[in-house]
Amino acid sequence: MVQKMCCRAMKGTASNNGMVEPEQPESEYERLGAVTQSCSTNSHTAGRGVVMQHGGKEPPLHHVTLGSTRSHSVNIHLVARWLGSLEKLLEQHAEGSHENFRVFVSAEPSSTPEGHIIPQGILENSIKITNEPPTGMHANLHKALDNFTQLADVYLPDKRSVLVSPALCGPTEDTLEMCARENEFKSIVFALCYFHAVVAERRKFGPQGWNRSYPFNTGDLTISVNVLYNYLEANPKVPYDDLRYLFGEIMYGGHITDDWDRRLCRTYLEEFIKPEMMEGELHLAPGFPLPGNMDYNGYHLYIDQALPAESPYLYGLHPNAEIGFLTQTSEKLFRTVLEMQPRDGGVGEGGGTTREEKVRAVLEEIVEKLPEEFNMAELLGKAEERTPYQVVALQECERMNVLTQEIRRSLCELSLGLKGELTMTSDMESLQNAIFLDMVPDSWTKRAYPSMSGLALWFTDLLARIKELEAWSTDFVLPSVVWLAGFFNPQSFLTAIMQAMARRNEWPLDRMCLQCDVTKKNREDISLPPREGAYVHGLYMEGARWDTQTGMVVEARLKELTPAVPVLFIRAIPVDKQDNRNVYQCPLYKTRQRGPTYVWTFNLKTKENPSRWTLAGVALLLQI
Repeated sequence: MVQKMCCRAMKGTASNNGMVEPEQPESEYERLGAVTQSCSTNSHTAGRGVVMQHGGKEPPLHHVTLGSTRSHSVNIHLVARWLGSLEKLLEQHAEGSHENFRVFVSAEPSSTPEGHIIPQGILENSIKITNEPPTGMHANLHKALDNFTQLADVYLPDKRSVLVSPALCGPTEDTLEMCARENEFKSIVFALCYFHAVVAERRKFGPQGWNRSYPFNTGDLTISVNVLYNYLEANPKVPYDDLRYLFGEIMYGGHITDDWDRRLCRTYLEEFIKPEMMEGELHLAPGFPLPGNMDYNGYHLYIDQALPAESPYLYGLHPNAEIGFLTQTSEKLFRTVLEMQPRDGGVGEGGGTTREEKVRAVLEEIVEKLPEEFNMAELLGKAEERTPYQVVALQECERMNVLTQEIRRSLCELSLGLKGELTMTSDMESLQNAIFLDMVPDSWTKRAYPSMSGLALWFTDLLARIKELEAWSTDFVLPSVVWLAGFFNPQSFLTAIMQAMARRNEWPLDRMCLQCDVTKKNREDISLPPREGAYVHGLYMEGARWDTQTGMVVEARLKELTPAVPVLFIRAIPVDKQDNRNVYQCPLYKTRQRGPTYVWTFNLKTKENPSRWTLAGVALLLQI
């Protein structure tokens, strides 16, 4: 297949947004050039490879000219600023060039339109080839194990004196058996392969998998095995702590920017690489024990026979994670289809309303229900003491005024535009499209709180927040139970709890922390606020559930994706009095997007090992 493709007189090969370039593209090109030479009609002509890395100063366009007249294989790595010149040059040599003249352009995926820089002329006249990563644990684990052929390129002074090309290597047992401590080496290598497959495939579960997306690649795995070899050869005992630190904080951890993702990566390594693995007691996943000493083919056969069917359990997640992921994917698909519908549709055969009529109806409903702004001068007069809680309430009212002012202003402008009294601007058209698609307009989102809801649910939630603020700002008495999700800035209220306790007891604020106790009560069961601290409600748990009988975090029920959590009693205590035994440090986020919506960390009691909930991506949410 490769020979046939190389002998064809193709003018170019490019990948627009899916090519996974090799670690050393020049070696791949040289290998292909050798194949090209072997099948060339002029056997005496040698192929030439030219590789241009990012940041190169002089574009090798003269090599393109040279290759167009002789049998040279010209390989050019993507450099943006001279692609236009390359396009013109390829047009000049479209006719009369050597029959084996070809140009290879490798490109990395880009998530933004600004990154799509390959000219259209090159794309139209090229054959696009993409190298997609494998999907599923089974394929990822096989692929990770296959990468051992690359390790033969490593210089090993006590084994080889020259670099050996992977294409010329013998069986891959060379790699697996290159360490004197064969049992330890093979066991940790297989555990690393499983770890690599897990971290690469876990991203499909969205924010519950990783808070942010990271470019883990095969280079992380191969370098980690090189480090493993060096450490095993240099130490009489296996330095498990050192290896976990190097793998989790440097090799793979070098990609990670989120502290909670770093904890997840560290927890995986603590579960997969530990002394128990040499005693035959380690299970990489339920029903999948770590294999013993095998050869290369034996490991592949073991994966085929022993690896359970694809499920979230292989990643330490609950099956609900897959339900949530598939639900969000389908919602995104249907929303994309809706956005692709014609925007200038008139009245259909069924006599339905037009796009403009629907927008006007929603606009009028929002304007009618939107309450008046808070009178800040009057509220400032009421809040004489300026306690931490009162300051939080005033700040929330100010933020709400900014948001409601923008909503009222933009809707009034759009209303006049729809009537023809104002010229429709691009901002007004964007607002109209958002209302029609049940999306929160960008100008509102910039002034609002994080939310993943559509416009209808978002506005209902907004009215509930305003109502909560109105009740609180009447006399500025702390509510019996505070709706924590109703704040623009929930951190400010949690900090106010610490400030109030610090003033009352004359404690230093920097030596205090919050203690969270989950009660057995609902909001309706509480009529008075506590003497110190505050009761909060409106929290949900994802990845697990709270059992009111045992007062601990337990496994979630199937199809209950985000069960509600009872009322929480939050108070401030000195740091030295905090009890960290048998607790899971659970992050609190504003939305299911997680990541940038982080709020606080609460210690929740658990009978299980906390690592179980870390791998399951358990977190508290303020909105679902």
